[in-house]
This record gives sequence, C-alpha cells and structure tokens, in this order.
Amino acid sequence: MLKKIDKNENRQKRHLRSRKNIKGTAAKPRLNVYRSLSNIYAQIINDVTGETLVSASSIEKNMKENYGGNTTAAQAVGDTVAKRALEKGIKQVVFDRGGYLYHGRVAALAAAAREAGLQF
Repeated sequence: MLKKIDKNENRQKRHLRSRKNIKGTAAKPRLNVYRSLSNIYAQIINDVTGETLVSASSIEKNMKENYGGNTTAAQAVGDTVAKRALEKGIKQVVFDRGGYLYHGRVAALAAAAREAGLQF
C-alpha cells in the first residue's frame, strides 16, 4: 500500500537541509518565515544565543482586523518586522524561507522587508 505524501514533512526536510548552511549571528541574524494556511509569522533570530530579537505576525491586534493569510498580510508583516529591526539597530539579515517556495506570500514578505530597509 502506498504511503500518503505529507507535504509538511517534506517541507521540514527541505528546511533542515537549508539550515545546515544558514546561520544567524549577532552581526547578521536570521530572518525566519513560518506560513500557515491562515497566517504568516516572521522572526529575526540570533542563533548563537538562541534568542529571538524581533518578531511580527499577521495575528497581532493591529493587523488581525485588516489582514489574514494573504499577500497583503505578508507585506504588512514584512514591513513591520523590518521597522522593528531597524529600531533595534539590525540592518542586515540572512533570509530563511523555512523550506517554503520563494513565491507568493514568502516572496511578498521578503520584498516588503527589503523596501522597508533590511538588507539580505
């Protein structure tokens, strides 16, 4: 009997493969993206200390009323995380797409973060 394909399991494998090469440091932390069906989340993480420096998501109170799990919400989250990072003095990051295709909401979040001033 054939095993049912688990898309999330395959995504997690892709994410682990990419994480072998992507490391966030204090000078250049990692911008991690997590995408669910209804929301999108972004965190800037220093992997050396294991500390989340900045985060933003589409479930926050000011975004939840206007957005959901669409590209508009992803753009708002990218803009918000970039502004919060710049306030803390973080200008350069390493982008971690989390095993997702660089397309749609993930690409919209990255483009909005770049426009807001983050470099990656």
